[in-house]
Amino acid sequence: MLQLVVDKLLYEILNLDGSLKFVQSLNFFIYDSIKIILLLFFMIFLLGFLRTYIPHEKVKDWLSKQKRGVGNLMASCFGAVTPFCSCSSIPIFLSFLESGVPLGITFSFLITSPLVNEYLVILMLGFFGWKITLIYVLFGILLGVFSGLILGKMKLEKYLVKDLISQTKKVEEKKYNNLKERLDYGYTESSSMVKKLWIWILAGVGLGAIIHNYIPSELIQGLIAKGGIFSVPIAVLLGVPIYANCVAIIPIAIVLFEKGLPLGTALAFMMATSALSLPEAIILRRAMKLKLIAIFFGVTTLGIILIGYLFNFLQKLII
Repeated sequence: MLQLVVDKLLYEILNLDGSLKFVQSLNFFIYDSIKIILLLFFMIFLLGFLRTYIPHEKVKDWLSKQKRGVGNLMASCFGAVTPFCSCSSIPIFLSFLESGVPLGITFSFLITSPLVNEYLVILMLGFFGWKITLIYVLFGILLGVFSGLILGKMKLEKYLVKDLISQTKKVEEKKYNNLKERLDYGYTESSSMVKKLWIWILAGVGLGAIIHNYIPSELIQGLIAKGGIFSVPIAVLLGVPIYANCVAIIPIAIVLFEKGLPLGTALAFMMATSALSLPEAIILRRAMKLKLIAIFFGVTTLGIILIGYLFNFLQKLII
């Protein structure tokens, strides 16, 4: 329906020539931008409402009592239902540390939170379908679990800057007295999230539209061939220094995939930009010594590379 409206606007009302690449890019840009923004608003409203029934303080207290493994899985699942980027996950990560949650379990939350969230899942469902989205979510949670287990076994607590952790502001949690307050929270969160993300959406879809209509598939496939077996780690290493919201990266990853980039390579690039960034490292420096940050980044980067190879291996089975 939306596509018909966009087509009518461009080809009948504005009388633009649909054979021109510029017009095709404009069609792609308008349709995808509207679709993404509407999906985000309605789904974040629903999930924000449901999230009011998950009290952070109780989750924190419960995690502090869990054994390794179970605690890592629960922390990773909690990270998957929180709508945070890598930087905005840090206050809750620090509050977990302050309350005595084991370091490895807190890392499971920190790793999964930016990798798996509702707006990323919404976009992936719309563009990649349920199979790829489901496997991505499972891999994202498992990455948090196993990376957290590895980091927890390394006994890295000595690299925490404990004085700074104790100075961290606690994350305030609102109490909801009735259904209207919960619905209001869902509306406020969806409105706030769309206001924060719309520029990323337009930027990502705009760049995706340009790539989709102006860059030949042969060029991208040629670049992949030059990378060979190292295309996944190259994509990850390129993604780590980039600080970009996954909303902006997903349309680009989708178009690159459609142009011939292997699925795992495209998703590995997206995961690296979402989970690891220079601003995140700077913020974490308040609570960690550089060695711990380097180990955290190294373990997570290796995990993303392995997931990229797994997706490439499974590509023919899941598409």
